[in-house]
Amino acid sequence: MSTDAATFDAGPVSAPVTEDNAARNRLVIALLLVSAFVVILNETIMGVAVPHLMGDLGISANAAQWLTTGFLLTMAVVIPITGYLLQRLNTRPVFTLAMSLFSLGTLICAVSPGIQLLIVGRVVQAMGTAIMMPLLMTTVMNLVPPQSRGKTMGNISIVISVAPAIGPTISGLILSVLEWRWMFILVLPIALGALALGSTLIKNVTVPTKAPLDIVSVLLSIIGFGGFVYGLSGLGEGALHAADAEVSAGLPAWIPLVIGVVFIALFVFRQLSLQKDNKALLDLRTLKSKNFTVSVVMMAILMMSMFGTMILLPIFLQSVVGLTTLQTGLMLLPGGLVMGLCAPFVGRLFDRYGPTPLIVPGAILLSIVMWGLTFVQQDTPIWLLLAGHLTLSIGLALMFTPLFTASLGSLKPNLYSHGSAMIGTTQQVAGAAGTALFVALMTLQTASLVAGGTEPIAAMAGGIRLAFFVGAIISVFAVIAAFFVRKPEGGAPGMTHGH
Repeated sequence: MSTDAATFDAGPVSAPVTEDNAARNRLVIALLLVSAFVVILNETIMGVAVPHLMGDLGISANAAQWLTTGFLLTMAVVIPITGYLLQRLNTRPVFTLAMSLFSLGTLICAVSPGIQLLIVGRVVQAMGTAIMMPLLMTTVMNLVPPQSRGKTMGNISIVISVAPAIGPTISGLILSVLEWRWMFILVLPIALGALALGSTLIKNVTVPTKAPLDIVSVLLSIIGFGGFVYGLSGLGEGALHAADAEVSAGLPAWIPLVIGVVFIALFVFRQLSLQKDNKALLDLRTLKSKNFTVSVVMMAILMMSMFGTMILLPIFLQSVVGLTTLQTGLMLLPGGLVMGLCAPFVGRLFDRYGPTPLIVPGAILLSIVMWGLTFVQQDTPIWLLLAGHLTLSIGLALMFTPLFTASLGSLKPNLYSHGSAMIGTTQQVAGAAGTALFVALMTLQTASLVAGGTEPIAAMAGGIRLAFFVGAIISVFAVIAAFFVRKPEGGAPGMTHGH
């Protein structure tokens, strides 16, 4: 049994699993899961807080939008670099870096007197969040044997689905009794506790390898992914300006979008030439696996649908139906909890039956709900919206765990860190794209209907229907892609070190 050294010099190598370190591995994964829950919860906590911040800080919706846009931008820029960090550094220092950045960002937000420092705090938080998710994914892929990965990925899916879903509910509860700073003051001790526990208890479970850092690739990825996400969020803001008949002093949204696309293309060409010598910042050989590529495309569609729906449903419930912030948060809570409850069962079913019996029905449920949402009206009963959101949550739960497991399981171990980074980047860019697309469509259609003499609330409902219609068309592609995802054979080619 000889191992081709060249195959493994591009990625961290996990220590062999024995009875002695199995308990250690479980502890490491548990601590990473808790920490990831805290950082992801924070990603959506700002959604329902924007109106409060506009009032308290005396800022426009455009300025408040940067609290979310800045976060997404930072995530999109930092995640490609995490592939390098995960190869070069050991588990504990990467964890300590992620939670230290997140805790520092939370502290800055808690004490900030105005919007500028608050945005800085959100950017620092996002840096920590961007490192945490690929760290969790890569560690699980290195530590958990292929036959029980579905179960562990199910636990990760709980974190990924429940945390963003209960974020708006928690912020709604906090804002109904306390001022906005408490959203950060309450998270800070939990983040510091996770940092202290992890720094003490997390053991190094991978062997770092020499990985060169290509500065040109870093700069190309910052301008490329940053410009692309900035341009996408600018489309949403541009639509708001058009609707308010304002003139924005900033760049037209298409300019950073085009710059982003050009620099992403340059980044891709650079990686293709560097990966021949295992020097790529983001190794694109992951895309040679058809299963990985199809899974990532499906994930992009899901993130667009999920983020787009997560921003439109609260707007519809508050602006059209007339619910309060707290009522909206509580209304969206059952869906998040259902996703969390489904995830472990979905993981076990994946281990037994593979992805197809889960992903195909999940994609069909997603598409049915998206088409159903194209008919929402002012007088649509609340219970019907609640049922739709629950069904959508079940559909997403049936897909996330199998997609994470099948995509990464199709890669060789030396590509896990690159695969995790690529999934993370795709999620952030697709989430930003979904948010921007849905908001832009809603705003432009609403403005057009108001200009045509439609009453404002009915016009808003019309704008939301159009956005959901486009979302429904996108969801059809998820149904088609679902039939092409396969279970990795024996965990994946190259999963064993003896070849």
